[in-house]
Amino acid sequence: MRSLRLLPATRSSRLLIGGAVAAAALALAGCASPGASDNSTDGPAIVATTTQVGDFTRELVGSSAGVTQLLTPGQGAHGFDPSAGQLLALAGADAVVINGGGLESWLDDALEASGFDGVLIDASEGIELYGTGDHDDSSPQADHDDHDDHGHDDRAEATDDHSDHDHGAGNPHIWTDPELAGRMVANIADGLTEVPGVDVGEVEANESDYAAQLDALDTWISENVARVPVEQRLLVTNHDAFTYFVDAYDVTFIGSIIPSFDDNAEPSAAEIDELVAKIRDTGVAAVFSEASISPKAAETIAAESGAVVYSGDDALYGDSLGQPGSEGETYVGSQVHNARLILESWGVEPSALPAALQG
Repeated sequence: MRSLRLLPATRSSRLLIGGAVAAAALALAGCASPGASDNSTDGPAIVATTTQVGDFTRELVGSSAGVTQLLTPGQGAHGFDPSAGQLLALAGADAVVINGGGLESWLDDALEASGFDGVLIDASEGIELYGTGDHDDSSPQADHDDHDDHGHDDRAEATDDHSDHDHGAGNPHIWTDPELAGRMVANIADGLTEVPGVDVGEVEANESDYAAQLDALDTWISENVARVPVEQRLLVTNHDAFTYFVDAYDVTFIGSIIPSFDDNAEPSAAEIDELVAKIRDTGVAAVFSEASISPKAAETIAAESGAVVYSGDDALYGDSLGQPGSEGETYVGSQVHNARLILESWGVEPSALPAALQG
């Protein structure tokens, strides 16, 4: 496991946050809190940052460890600010599981302020990220040409020069490609074996079962997308969260309402006009909102361009998984939901789910 590199915090910020953590400890002594574990166990305490890595971690540890998830369903990671209770959870964690790839820009300060000294598990380890630009030849996987091979071995090339968990300014939404999600799960499983008290046998068994689900998911999406002519695979989303999905399945990304992979960014009037023109010129049939972002801009652009807007229950799950009971409550459920809606927007009724994804 790599050594933890933390950005420096000012003395005043450390004192303020440290005081908040101390106050939270008193307040939490007799009651539940946002930093409390979401499952009762005598095993190690694990904190996961995002909804996706939280779901991956729970799938792996089962009931053998307690998992506290910092971000709640529907909450994006880009502008997140951990509470005092969540800093307290970090302080007592045996391990912290992160998405990595620069998604959690607030993480270094939070770890230092909390005094965390456990195992840091970076789910993006060894996965080469897209750059900050549009989906073009700058992408590490842009030149592959066989998307019907379900192995997809060329999607992500491991790199040897990652010295810490911050991969720099790249697109961190790697989970939108199920194969890369499998790489994330493998990284988490490997990291969990270094956490004292973790049931390694259970983690390995659960990893094998979950890997089979992710492989079945990837195959199901690939087979259904292959039914659509390449020139008809057009996609417009709220922001640039689906670059890895687009690359994995030979989809043409026409554009996003927020031309950034940071969902806190704001589009200019000129960018909106340009996107409307692209939608009209290419004949895009649908504009997809995302469940964690306001649909107002998507609805406006759809109305101006003549496209159908997918929002509400039909929004895509991008930066966050969905609320309990929704189709996007789990990672697998969110990806099935997203693929089904995108396929339907292309006029395709998806095939039945494979047995591995049912139940």
